[in-house]
Amino acid sequence: MSDIIDTSAEYAENDAMPRKIDVHTDGDVPSGTEDLPEAVTRKPVKQKSPAEWAYERLALYIQNFEQQLDSNHEVAMGFAGSDAGVLRIEGLGFFDPDIITFYGSDMDGAKTQLIQHVTQLSVILRAMPKLPDHEEPRRIGFQLTTGIDEA
Repeated sequence: MSDIIDTSAEYAENDAMPRKIDVHTDGDVPSGTEDLPEAVTRKPVKQKSPAEWAYERLALYIQNFEQQLDSNHEVAMGFAGSDAGVLRIEGLGFFDPDIITFYGSDMDGAKTQLIQHVTQLSVILRAMPKLPDHEEPRRIGFQLTTGIDEA
């Protein structure tokens, strides 16, 4: 049995910051990668569980999506490949090593929770009108990325 020793270049490459590339027809669309939170880049990807890594990236996508919404809309999620409907995102979590959980309410206001294996992750973020009884739209993205810092 032999020990595998990485070269310094391989070591640096393995611990490199995560890459994300987005190209849009409208060049003014922010990609959300301008300033990745230190909490996302502090721990090398290879040391994160698939659930933790998926959670962190979903939180960043949701935060970036919300930053593009006007004050009359909130983020919701449609279930790709399903007729389960839309979930107004009110929370996001993960259970190591491979489960992601979405908390929220459906279009009728019923409490909803989606528990999904990271290999089945396929969602669509949607803008939907804010709840009429709320003066301001609820923004979960900032709370989610703050949660990364605290984890």
